[in-house]
Amino acid sequence: MNSPRLTLPLEQICFGMDRPTDEASLAAMIQRFSRPELLAVLIPRLSDEEIAAVLDFLTAMMQKHLNDAEYHRLFTQDDQPQAD
Repeated sequence: MNSPRLTLPLEQICFGMDRPTDEASLAAMIQRFSRPELLAVLIPRLSDEEIAAVLDFLTAMMQKHLNDAEYHRLFTQDDQPQAD
């Protein structure tokens, strides 16, 4: 992914045109989805199964697409993998 525009306006979010547009739209959608005010309303309404499904999906995507160093640098925001 080549640094998608993270400030894509809502009216420009669309999927299926081409890969760059899909990437930019996904980044913009995830940014909007992760806004604290939206999460504060949405999360309490999720079932236990929905919470587990979201967690499973996100964890699987990180395990599939990030190596250990990237996981720690980008997700946990530390530079050192934890020792086992």
